[in-house]
Amino acid sequence: MSNQTAGSVAESMERFDQLPMRVAMGSYQPLTDEILRLMKQLGVDDVLLTPHRHPGFESAMPMGRAWTIDEIQEVKSKIESHGLRLFAFEKMPIPLYEILLGDGDREAKTEAIKTTIRNLGEVGVPVLGYSGHPPDGAVRTSRTVQVRGGAEVSAFAMDDIDTETLLYDREYEEKEIWAAYESYLQAVVPVAEEAGVTLGVHPSDPPIERLGGVPLLFRNFENFKRALDLVPSDNHGLKFCLGCWSEMGEDLVEVLRYFGGKNIIYVHFRDVIGTVPSFHETFIDDEESNFNEHKVMQTLSEIGFSGVMTPDHVPTLEGDTDWEFGSVSGRTFTVGYLKGLLKSINEQADE
Repeated sequence: MSNQTAGSVAESMERFDQLPMRVAMGSYQPLTDEILRLMKQLGVDDVLLTPHRHPGFESAMPMGRAWTIDEIQEVKSKIESHGLRLFAFEKMPIPLYEILLGDGDREAKTEAIKTTIRNLGEVGVPVLGYSGHPPDGAVRTSRTVQVRGGAEVSAFAMDDIDTETLLYDREYEEKEIWAAYESYLQAVVPVAEEAGVTLGVHPSDPPIERLGGVPLLFRNFENFKRALDLVPSDNHGLKFCLGCWSEMGEDLVEVLRYFGGKNIIYVHFRDVIGTVPSFHETFIDDEESNFNEHKVMQTLSEIGFSGVMTPDHVPTLEGDTDWEFGSVSGRTFTVGYLKGLLKSINEQADE
């Protein structure tokens, strides 16, 4: 191993396993000293990075190829220089659906992910998330719906989506996507087990049946049960997005209790108003939102969840222009709110 001994890597992974449920913060873009100082000032210790192909954005990591040990180590060292920990990369260098629909180059793209997983394990990064929506990111029909005080949020309305234009060169059947996904898991899960890296799957967003001729697998409770049963492993679980599960119209407490703390790798804390086929995002403390955030966090505590909870999409507040799905102020507000909830729940548990 280039940067750590096998023993130190194992110790690094075990250190994360010993930690309690806690609040983290992430970034789509390359980390600056300013944002890392802000994270430290907010009292979070764990950082998540979300590499993202989006016009006008510089991705947090290169996209389209395997990440090298040196690239991962450079990011990890920068985070650690601020007294923080790198908990996860939230997306793979090649999006899942690009691999599943890759035909002739599917094997090469899968190999790039396997290499990335091995390199993450060698450097000591415990989690790699991946997302279940093509082409690469949540699909929205508006980003300017106004909520409290004129803050702007994203929204989806099925009536406004283009249902005719294909994302790729043909229509796909759901059974062929399931078959490709099972083959993919059979290839990468053993590598993750060997490397000591845990994979987490994010729901399709929006959780609709198909988009642009492509079936979206991760759209409901039953499909997630099937996904985790394809190649059962302690190194594969849920990147549990409360917003997406809420968009599905599912009972979040019921779903959390079904999967339990062991299967939930980390949690995206986001809420919405409405469900498919029409919804918009909102503040995490909005009384009109779909779920009770205190009850959800209480349930996470009761099922023994011990990963991180991180702000996901947030409203764009006054003066914020930098990030898609909200910016620094919105995430700062959400971090503080979640930390307050967590303190309350932990004190109740100690009584």
